Amino acid sequence: MYAPFFGLSQEPFSIAPDPRFLFMSEMHREALAHLLYGLGGGGGFVLLTGEIGAGKTTVCRAFLEQLPAHCAVAYIFNPRLTAAELLQAVCDEFGITTPEGASLKQLVDSLNAFLLQAHAQGRQGVLIIDEAQSLSADVLEQLRLLTNLETAERKLLQIVLIGQPELRTMLARPDLEQLAQRVIARYHLPALDLAQTAQYVQHRWAVAGTRRADGGAVPLPFEPAAMRLVHRLTRGVPRRINVLCDRALLGAYAQGRATVNAPTLRQAAREAFGDLAGPRPMPWLPLAAAGVLLVGGLAGWWAATWQGPAAPGVPAAPALAVAPVSATDVTAAATAPASAAARALAVPLSDAVPVLAGAYRSEAQAWRALALRWGLAVATGDPCQAAATAGVLCWRGGEGLGAVRQLDRPGLLTLRDPAGRPLYAELVALSDDRVTLQAGSTRWVLSLAALAQVWRGEFATLWRIPPGWQLPLESAQPASAQAWLRGELDRAAPVAAGTPLRTQVQAFQVAQGLVPDGVAGPLTLIRLNRAAGIDEPRLDR
Repeated sequence: MYAPFFGLSQEPFSIAPDPRFLFMSEMHREALAHLLYGLGGGGGFVLLTGEIGAGKTTVCRAFLEQLPAHCAVAYIFNPRLTAAELLQAVCDEFGITTPEGASLKQLVDSLNAFLLQAHAQGRQGVLIIDEAQSLSADVLEQLRLLTNLETAERKLLQIVLIGQPELRTMLARPDLEQLAQRVIARYHLPALDLAQTAQYVQHRWAVAGTRRADGGAVPLPFEPAAMRLVHRLTRGVPRRINVLCDRALLGAYAQGRATVNAPTLRQAAREAFGDLAGPRPMPWLPLAAAGVLLVGGLAGWWAATWQGPAAPGVPAAPALAVAPVSATDVTAAATAPASAAARALAVPLSDAVPVLAGAYRSEAQAWRALALRWGLAVATGDPCQAAATAGVLCWRGGEGLGAVRQLDRPGLLTLRDPAGRPLYAELVALSDDRVTLQAGSTRWVLSLAALAQVWRGEFATLWRIPPGWQLPLESAQPASAQAWLRGELDRAAPVAAGTPLRTQVQAFQVAQGLVPDGVAGPLTLIRLNRAAGIDEPRLDR
């Protein structure tokens, strides 16, 4: 409707997936690179997540176009299926003939036979599942079992999961730990920043054939101030940008204006998005009504038992921000919970509520207790900044119990009380089905199911900087640090002589189940520390 008014050959901000308007930002290209790299990872899962409308389907389309000819692809775009229905859909996508009403075993056997034949022909099976956050836990477990289909040399099926951020939360659940450990590459696609938003709008405007009657290009009707407002109102999400800009151009056309101003943008946003101040809908919101009575009861218990900040359980520190602790002090601190003076409380395995009563209320307090395990006594101020002066850094992550198990070190779990407030406890021991948490001199033993009631996957820990490394880690490192890195990589993940250091880092990351970005960041260095035998605390068994 408005295209001729602005000198356009077509509307530039349609949400239809027109390949001519494909815009690959640097982040989209990096996401595509992760998918392609994961394709050669020898099996397992590749994970791509992003907000609604962030461009995951755009990346997936580009991925499909760049798949090697030897790949046999099954693409599932509606995963709201049972395990049997999903397997049947996968067989249909691969063109596998199955008997009517086939059982799970028959479907798996048919799929296995197809993949073995494909492998004999030099072909690779690839299963892509879009909207994977809709998969149930049972179906995810069935997918994990499919990755067991293998020959003596390699896995027969590479599975790519594409979904919204809730997918990452799902995989952080303790009961899905085995699947999470099989993720060999993952990437979260963020929204566009302000500069990328402007590039995106300019790109679509140019593709739309903007020409004046004299043949010149039609200038973009969004001025810099208006473009900043576009970014703020859409939060940099491409689909929201399309909807807002399309509605704003229609509004400008109705007003007879050749430019889009701030009032027009705000009116367009109200029409397109409704309440701009409203929060993003949460996937668990429909469950809130069912939990009102339970939350009310727990909140009442919490109000009755709240006693204020818990005792820190940390000895008085000297005047210095960080002071070495003697070997005797460290040993005493580490073994105190096991002594007769400590109160070891084994709570019912289905009930994590008592842990909340004794957990640390202050994150800084929890960090100070954790620092003792690294032989540091932190006085006042920011514990992480103080520890850094002694060559020990803080690290935070949220990938769930699988990542925690791989790190194999004490750390802090961020727990949530019934009101959603954060509390902190040290993770000191981990077995196949239980965890041991500590705050002060008190320990609790929980089942993984009980832990899942109060923990969302947030984990933090300390790690020691390797020899020769300097801060900040992002800066160019001296030759001694690079020599240490190459030497430890040679021992941990040998490669051919002359292999570039970045490629060698990627090989180690793939072997460790890390994102293969070729950068020796904290997670990579933590794993290398362990391989190199650097003295750092470990979890009890």
